[in-house]
Amino acid sequence: MTDTFEKTSWSWQLSQFQQQAGEWWEYQFYRFESALPELPTGWSISPWLSELLKFLFWLVLGLFIAWVGWRLWQEFSPYVYSWLNRSGNLTDFRLKTSSSESSITFLLKRSQQFYRQGNYREACRCIYLAMLQQLDKNAIAPHKLSRTDGEYLQLLRSSVTPIQPYETLITTHEQLCFGNAEILPDNYEQCRQAYREISPE
Repeated sequence: MTDTFEKTSWSWQLSQFQQQAGEWWEYQFYRFESALPELPTGWSISPWLSELLKFLFWLVLGLFIAWVGWRLWQEFSPYVYSWLNRSGNLTDFRLKTSSSESSITFLLKRSQQFYRQGNYREACRCIYLAMLQQLDKNAIAPHKLSRTDGEYLQLLRSSVTPIQPYETLITTHEQLCFGNAEILPDNYEQCRQAYREISPE
């Protein structure tokens, strides 16, 4: 019978990193002390100051890593959303989270609330979702989890006129998910007007 052993683990690697970082920190203090020959013999940093500096070092390192992670997310989130949308997962998520309460009336009310709060991105998104509900309700484009914005647009071009209001809502939604353009009050007004043309009731 042969026993198998785990060659490495996250906890072991973390402890190794902490040990190496601690040794590096002590070495830097040693170099710092060596560079100050004018100080009295036997002078050393008090233990509490050493602990404070270690804490500050880890705090700054943690904040730096969090900042880098946040910047990376800002840079690459459009690609993540694009991949999710292509696989149908994003559409599935949107509709699951709102399926119990996302009637057209509710979505339009939410849109107005977001608009009053100055959140124009979510205001436009709610109008877009109301459009999808309207298409499903009228059997123009029955909802499918895998259907992308491009597929909706292609289907609508062959089945509805005028197409312009739908194009406005869909292209604005694509900007929301995959673009870096700022969504302004004018964009909201365009979306609201486009929805009125689709559903004048």
